[in-house]
Amino acid sequence: MTSYVLDITSILPLSKNKPRQVIILCHGYGGDGKDISTLAINWQRFLPDAIFLCPDAPEVCTVNPRGYQWFDLTTDEEKIILEKSLVAEEKLNIFLDQVFDNFQLAPSNLALVGFSQGCMMAIQVGLKRKERINCLIGYSGKVINQKHLSDNIKSKPKIFLMHGANDTIVSPTYLLEAKEYLNKHGLKIKTKLFKNCDHKIPVEGSSLGLGFLRKNLL
Repeated sequence: MTSYVLDITSILPLSKNKPRQVIILCHGYGGDGKDISTLAINWQRFLPDAIFLCPDAPEVCTVNPRGYQWFDLTTDEEKIILEKSLVAEEKLNIFLDQVFDNFQLAPSNLALVGFSQGCMMAIQVGLKRKERINCLIGYSGKVINQKHLSDNIKSKPKIFLMHGANDTIVSPTYLLEAKEYLNKHGLKIKTKLFKNCDHKIPVEGSSLGLGFLRKNLL
């Protein structure tokens, strides 16, 4: 069995064939891979040759020791948040390299999906990798540090960002900011704002995400 730098929850291809696509799902602050794997279970039968890998973030969560965090959120200081996110980014990049080595698939066969803090990581990692991944889906997140990302964009995957209009955890204004920022940098970005939705992935969001994956990966 392959050993990864991060602990994972895996959803194997329903077809039982060798994986033709890999979809990485990054959970939010205080969650774990098992939490976000429910999204993979909903998508599995429509992507029968895909393997879904849901890593636990590298740190035990500061405010919820039963869950994990990509980086600490007990400070609002931008410099510290960026520094901590870069530590997590290194781990996530090592994990992605291990995945590519294990399955012998090209980056064009990989999608990154993230919720909340996991969305923030997916954007930062997805755009900074030299070889372009196929696509990226982000729910209820934001760009961690625009200046840092502007200086380090190396590839431009297709992106779909979604957000709840009533989100009080991560403001939906970050969706509009991200859209403007990413468009300015020449990225193809699709967005969706859900009415009467707070900090979660609604059923419609799951369906739209699935459609985006099928369109780009199959």
